[in-house]
Amino acid sequence: MLIVLTLPRINEHMTVAEIQTIHAAEGQFLDLGAKLLDLSIDLSSVAPHDCPPISLYRIAMRDRVWLRRLDVAAGVAVEPGATLACFTTEANEPLDTAPLRNARVTIAGILDQTDWWSAGPS
Repeated sequence: MLIVLTLPRINEHMTVAEIQTIHAAEGQFLDLGAKLLDLSIDLSSVAPHDCPPISLYRIAMRDRVWLRRLDVAAGVAVEPGATLACFTTEANEPLDTAPLRNARVTIAGILDQTDWWSAGPS
């Protein structure tokens, strides 16, 4: 069975999301809870703040599937509704059929901790 993942509207004000990290590779089996990708949403154009209102999210699988095709890459901005990936329930199913349904995923907010320790002692 062919399954597709499109970018859901995570926030009512989002216009695009930027793909930050891809955790899976084409051809890989993804079990329940497997990390697929991380993305960021920048709302600075609609919500001015004294710091950038950027939120980070992780998309994890709620289906047992084979990742057959990635339609995005790290650093790319995508709009809600854009196709992110195609999956199949068996390893070698054809990709030339219409998808039967959307992938079931969990979207979790995550914290970016990359700069927490770089500032040094205060």
